[in-house]
Amino acid sequence: MEFDINRPVLLAGPTGSGKSALALEIAATANGCVINADALQVYDCWRILTARPHPEALARCPHRLYGHIGINEPYSVGRWLREVTDILAECRTRRQLPIITGGSGLYFTALTDGLAEIPPIPAGIRREGNRIRDESPERFADELRAADPGTAAVIDLANPARTQRAWEVLAATGIGLRQWHQSATRPLLPVAGTLAVVIDAPPAWLNPRIDRRFDDMIRAGAVDECRAVLASGYDPAKPSCQALGVRELVAFIRGQQSLMECVEQAKTRTRQYARRQRNWYRRRMSDWPRIPAGSGLTDLAEAGLSNVQPAHFDVDDYERLKRD
Repeated sequence: MEFDINRPVLLAGPTGSGKSALALEIAATANGCVINADALQVYDCWRILTARPHPEALARCPHRLYGHIGINEPYSVGRWLREVTDILAECRTRRQLPIITGGSGLYFTALTDGLAEIPPIPAGIRREGNRIRDESPERFADELRAADPGTAAVIDLANPARTQRAWEVLAATGIGLRQWHQSATRPLLPVAGTLAVVIDAPPAWLNPRIDRRFDDMIRAGAVDECRAVLASGYDPAKPSCQALGVRELVAFIRGQQSLMECVEQAKTRTRQYARRQRNWYRRRMSDWPRIPAGSGLTDLAEAGLSNVQPAHFDVDDYERLKRD
């Protein structure tokens, strides 16, 4: 069996699990177009710290929705879905296989389960939310546990942006975010019409990889990348400035901590984030087939891609690019 261009590939997995390289291998086999599903790789200010695909990967096949949003430009899962809708239409016209890959579970669930049409948040509630965020961000999680336990049970309570959003929705509408999601619109790509897989990357395999990758980022110029953003519009409250490692490297640049301390903290926070991603996939994407970290097309065959024959792929390039 060959890949069906009318059956997009959805490839999810925690940060550092090798999604980008596997997506590239599929694209090399099936005339694919790789479409980003990572909420931070959309921003043009972060190339190194969000591990956007290398120039060599970009030259091998079309890549879409990477680095196309400015640091001050608003972006949302709704806008991402609209952009993906247009790209899927382009792929059909060009006879390309869409390969949607990234680590943002919310993007994938909006894609496959539908998106709730939540009314805009009034400015007064947004100001109050920002005040709470600045004074006591843990209050969001505490109030959600008390007033909206259904939402508290399914969102990442360690993520201030997510908890503030859930708090604002409840305050503005009187309806919990989970209830809104349950009344979502018709999904763009139901799982049954796709080849959807999650990369299973256990901590013993992934954590050393995360540490090595962050060391590589430092050598590649992550500190200078942060300096450039500090000079041009850094704001820790902006969604664009939530990339892993940014907070810690900014502290180093400002002389608040040593580079070694900041690097170790960034590695720890990245490992914690990967754990939260795994929890999301387990809770919200439990029906997606799993493939082991480090998989290639042979492993994908067992997840529903039987008889797909790998195209020639340079092994050295594959190992170097297999970093997400």
